[in-house]
Order: sequence, then C-alpha cells, then structure tokens
Amino acid sequence: MEKIDTAAQDRLDMERLAGGDDMGLNALMERHAGPLFQFLFRSLNDEEDANDLAQETFVRVYKHRDAYDGSKFTTWLYTIASNLARSEFRRRRRHPNVSLEANRAEDGNCFADTLTSNAGLPNEDLEHAEKQLAVRSAVNSLPDDLRKATILCEWEEFTVAEAAQILNTSRKSVESRLYRARHRLRQKLGKWLNEDVESKMLT
Repeated sequence: MEKIDTAAQDRLDMERLAGGDDMGLNALMERHAGPLFQFLFRSLNDEEDANDLAQETFVRVYKHRDAYDGSKFTTWLYTIASNLARSEFRRRRRHPNVSLEANRAEDGNCFADTLTSNAGLPNEDLEHAEKQLAVRSAVNSLPDDLRKATILCEWEEFTVAEAAQILNTSRKSVESRLYRARHRLRQKLGKWLNEDVESKMLT
C-alpha cells in the first residue's frame, strides 16, 4: 500500500479551505484533532481546558486560513495551540485558585473521544500502570518551558528545529530545555528509567 504523504495532504486541504471548501477543515480535524488534544492535555493537565483550546485552535486555523503560507501544517497548528496554552497559563497565574489537577468532562463531548487511549488497558500490569502515573506526575511537575519542549520532542516527535519554531525560540534553547528536563526526570524517575525506557520515556 502506498504511503500517504500527510504533509502534502494537509497543504491540499488548506488550499481547499482557503478556496471556500469547508470540508478541508473537516479533513484536517479528522487527522489532527486527537494528537492536538493529547498535546494540550499533557501541557495543561486539564481535559476541559484542553478540549476548549483544541477547538479554539481549529477556529483560528479557519479564521486565518488565508495567512497559511504552505509550510508544514502541523508546525503552524501546534504554534497556534502552544500560544493558546501559554495564555492559559498566564490566566492561571492571575487566578491561582484554578485547579491544576486533571479534570474529566462529564458530558463526554470533547476531542478526547477521537482518541484511542493507551492507558488503562485490561492487560496492563500494575507495574506498567504505576510507571505511567509516575512519568505523568514527573512531567507535570516540570516548569512550563521544560514541559512543553519535552512533550513536543518526546511525545509528539517534533524535531528540535520544529519545536523551536512552535515555541518561538532557538534550537539551542530547546536543546537546553530538553537537557534540563531529562536531568530532572532522571532524578524523579530513577527507579523506572533504564536504557529502553529513557530512549522513549514518555510512551
């Protein structure tokens, strides 16, 4: 089976959208809503906020469809989402009573429904589940700049250059953030990290 060039398809769908065909947005959402929600949820540790910002991200894609320059769509998409997440953290700092714990939407009407969860499977043993919880807690404890760099490069598998563009910083800054994040995670997760785990610590 011929491999689909997702980046090329993204560009075509953005061209459709800019040309007035709103089905282009539907196609983009079908491909990217799930991963985008996961990125925002891991960044914010709040399902309701992640759902709201994922929807707002696609609203902005639609509003600014004519500004898209044909570059890699996911980099543009995650730049929008990262800026929205940064604004949300500023809001939280102004209102510190807002809980930073993960909230679960009760109505089930969110982008999380588009995901195939890799957590809580019946065949997961207790040790693996405990490791996942420890990793999530450790990542959530990182400062915002370190956490975002880690999520983008380790979880979302963006390159350092792409992460730098999304975060509006330099490659050296992203490399420094990753180094510091990994150092902190090793300290917190020493009992869990072996070579295999550390090579893909956030799976």
